[in-house]
Amino acid sequence: MSTFRQDLKGRFASLGIIVLMVLGVLLLRLWSMQVLSGAEYVAMAENNRVREISTEAPRGRILDREGRELVSNRATLAVCVEPAAKNDEDLLYRLSTILTMPVEEIRARVSSTKEAALRPRVVMIDASPEIVAYLSEHESEFPGVAIETRAVRQYPFGNLGAHVLGYTGEISESQIDEPEFETYALGDIVGKSGAERQLESALQGDKGYRRIEVDATGAPKGIIEEVEPIAGSDVVLTIDADVQRVAEDSLVRALQDAHDSGFPSAAAAAAVAIDVQTGEVLAMASYPTYDPTLFLGGISQDNWEALTNDKSEYPLNNRVIQALYPPASTFKAFTGLAGLHYGVTNEWSQYYCAGTWTEMGKQWPKKCWLHSGHKTISFHQGVVESCDVVFYEIGYDFYKQGDEKLQTFAREWGFGSKLGIDLPGELAGRVPDAAWKTDFNENYPEYQKWLPGDTVNMAIGQGDMLVSPLQMASAYAGIANDGKVMTPHVLQKVLDSKGEAVLTAEPEVAFAASSTDAELDVMRRSLVDVTEEGTAKSVFRGFDSSVAGKTGTGQVAGKDDYAWFTAFAPADNPRYAVAVVIEQGGHGGSVAGPAAREILSALLDLPIVHVQATDVSR
Repeated sequence: MSTFRQDLKGRFASLGIIVLMVLGVLLLRLWSMQVLSGAEYVAMAENNRVREISTEAPRGRILDREGRELVSNRATLAVCVEPAAKNDEDLLYRLSTILTMPVEEIRARVSSTKEAALRPRVVMIDASPEIVAYLSEHESEFPGVAIETRAVRQYPFGNLGAHVLGYTGEISESQIDEPEFETYALGDIVGKSGAERQLESALQGDKGYRRIEVDATGAPKGIIEEVEPIAGSDVVLTIDADVQRVAEDSLVRALQDAHDSGFPSAAAAAAVAIDVQTGEVLAMASYPTYDPTLFLGGISQDNWEALTNDKSEYPLNNRVIQALYPPASTFKAFTGLAGLHYGVTNEWSQYYCAGTWTEMGKQWPKKCWLHSGHKTISFHQGVVESCDVVFYEIGYDFYKQGDEKLQTFAREWGFGSKLGIDLPGELAGRVPDAAWKTDFNENYPEYQKWLPGDTVNMAIGQGDMLVSPLQMASAYAGIANDGKVMTPHVLQKVLDSKGEAVLTAEPEVAFAASSTDAELDVMRRSLVDVTEEGTAKSVFRGFDSSVAGKTGTGQVAGKDDYAWFTAFAPADNPRYAVAVVIEQGGHGGSVAGPAAREILSALLDLPIVHVQATDVSR
């Protein structure tokens, strides 16, 4: 039998082993912390002692071709709220009273997850002196609320060129995952549309930082290191602010002309002007427009809904590149060039227009816009008077030849493709053909066959043909530029801190059509006569420059006609091309033509006169 002393000895041995094991674990942990993870813990201690605060870099300015500021920066006082305050109902209600903002809007902004977790949320930009004074004097009543100085975009010309310039906003969670934004953080301001988005890499500067030593309570003791931010580069656009203003104003007047002419539904329009030889965009106007300052500090839900609801006419859309329309009679220039190129017609080929065309069969009659008919008419005069029957005949000949020559020819001019403009959102449009029709009607086999009427409709710019205003302006510039369609662009150059160009845009050919000089000369002569004796005669009466142009009146199911006008000038030494479309505006000659005249006047430094045209043809 064991004695008590023996039992006690065994217990002490067990206890000793446990103590040794515990000490061993502690020693092992200490060794791990000091040897294996020593550097890590030193860094953590350093982080507790030193705080780093990033400082935002000013975005570069956006200038017009003459060096005038279209977008710059300014300092503003902003009301910022820490995210933890989102659950403080009393605080939110007090802020609502002071800021005269709905509580729910304040809560939504404070609750935003688009920024870093602890970063204060901007609730109001451009706080008035009264608000700043009150919040500063009653700081204890508004815990987590601070007045901070923020840099925001400034627009010296107001809304001018809003669709070209674009707007800025906080980076989204989807954007931050993209490779080009790998150095960005939630809450950073980035370009969201237009040039702001396209030229983000140039406009966005490099952040600076300030490293501050703090004590155990987190109170600052002093600055250890400071690196100043580097401002973004200034960019110069090809846009001319004066021409841009005329283009935007001309659309407003054109819409009023449409209303006065019995087209009350006209509410949207687009216009673009480009350099024929370089592709530089001098003006790009889309109506309705919007105010980019609405996005400063984050757009409110009410403002966003007002800009995007079904009744808004979608003012955020740049209709020059993001809207597609049937080109109507403006496309006849390319049907005609195709006819000349493939030997289907020549300048003085004769046709007979009785007002109704029944070559495809009396069960499928088609009307000319002039219902009484043009009678005997040449190809040249068919362009001048925009006779539909002439182009029905050409289209029907192309159908009978097969091989989709008209479609192939249209694509040579950039139709059905993106032109590659340096703005986001460009659409390609559509050149319809048999393959497209089969795919489009996949679930309706009875509609899949390509019919004669499909080619005939395309020949007059109707049917399923869709183009953007930019495509039409670029294609007409191509007629003026010996068949070369230039890549349109809005960037002229990027400047360094000394104002020297570090990047300059160079002209590039986007498409080269196969039309010969002789064929182009035939079409140029016809287009000049359109403005001198044809469907745009009254528009350009008294205009002190020769103009080659074409009217168009597009038919859209369930809507009033769309008014078109495309042109280049001076016709004898082309420099500029323009395209104007007025949605549900009626007739191209009487509504879109006067707007195009005003834009050309601004480009050519001629007196700007708003004419009341009497043309009512297509």
